[in-house]
Amino acid sequence: MATRYLYLARHGSADAFGELTDTGYKQADLLGERLSGLPINAVWHSVLPRAAASAREIGRHLPGVPVAEAGELIDHVPYVPNAAEMPQAWAGFFDGFEEAEAASGKRAAEALVARFTRAPERTEPDSHEVLVTHAYPIAWLVRDALEAPPTRWLGLDSANTGLTVIEYRAGLSPTLVMFNDMSHLPGDLRWTGFRAAVRP
Repeated sequence: MATRYLYLARHGSADAFGELTDTGYKQADLLGERLSGLPINAVWHSVLPRAAASAREIGRHLPGVPVAEAGELIDHVPYVPNAAEMPQAWAGFFDGFEEAEAASGKRAAEALVARFTRAPERTEPDSHEVLVTHAYPIAWLVRDALEAPPTRWLGLDSANTGLTVIEYRAGLSPTLVMFNDMSHLPGDLRWTGFRAAVRP
């Protein structure tokens, strides 16, 4: 049975201007090294500089593999809970979100799922795609794979270059193979992108 493998990674650590730091380049380099032993077909990245730079760094380890932009991977809030389903701890985060902004995020989330979660036909070959994106799109794809309620993207955070793997096969529910794995990073490069208070 043909399988579509998605290797989801948040971009490397970035500065306040959205550019990769030296740490971010090191993280992306190590992730590329980890992925180099796999039969990767493509590396896709969001339009934002921190994701594009991370993808290029990863691509150095994957000679001949195309590295290209995918608009669906843009950083966005995929779902804004209504008042009845709003977790109290998150209420302040959504203050000021307008209906048009929420609708735009929902459309982006739908486009993301439509493009990247289709299982291959049985006669198609396996595919292995790296998606270099941001914490919220990763959370949304994980939530979708688990068929969880739309609010469950909240709290599914990813570290910089943390690796999440999802498999898609025709006729089966998606399989979440791993989430936010950082075993390719030494201790001093792990958990960036998280608040210091929640780092183990």
